[in-house]
Amino acid sequence: MAKSAAEIVLELAKQKGALTFGEFTLSGGGTSSYYFDGRLVTLDPEGAYHVAKAIIPILRECRADAIAGPTLGADPIVSAVSVLSYVEGRPVSALIVRKEAKQHGSKRAIEGPLTQGARVAVVDDTCSTGASLFLAIDAVEEAECKVVKVITILDRHQGGSDEIRRRGYGFVTLLEANESGEINPV
Repeated sequence: MAKSAAEIVLELAKQKGALTFGEFTLSGGGTSSYYFDGRLVTLDPEGAYHVAKAIIPILRECRADAIAGPTLGADPIVSAVSVLSYVEGRPVSALIVRKEAKQHGSKRAIEGPLTQGARVAVVDDTCSTGASLFLAIDAVEEAECKVVKVITILDRHQGGSDEIRRRGYGFVTLLEANESGEINPV
């Protein structure tokens, strides 16, 4: 039986050392018995390909025109998805959301070919509290675009995905952690 895209991503995360166990402090301030460094997967050619391959069907389903995410975790994801979508003949633009708008030049908060009114999927490598995803969601909406889906590689189930859904956004993840810290494909 063929493996799902999420199963392949999980297998690659283990192979590439992106999933480690121990005592870790998270960017949101909490602690965890495991750490997922999504960049070890998304900056690897094979990993980037399989992550993009897993995300593109989600974008097709929600009819996204673009994919956006907070710098730095989403940068390789949006790039890989955009390139693969072009290769597959149905291009989706890549957008990178800055932590704060530039103070010079165009003073943009979002880099990339952004079209007002675009249908945008927001992506990040992980979701804990959802803070970086909400930063990106807010920037996309301030640019007068519609957020049509929120996507992560790993949902840590620490409240972020619940809050995203509570606010009315569709949320999809490739992998999820349970209370024991075990990571499973969705």
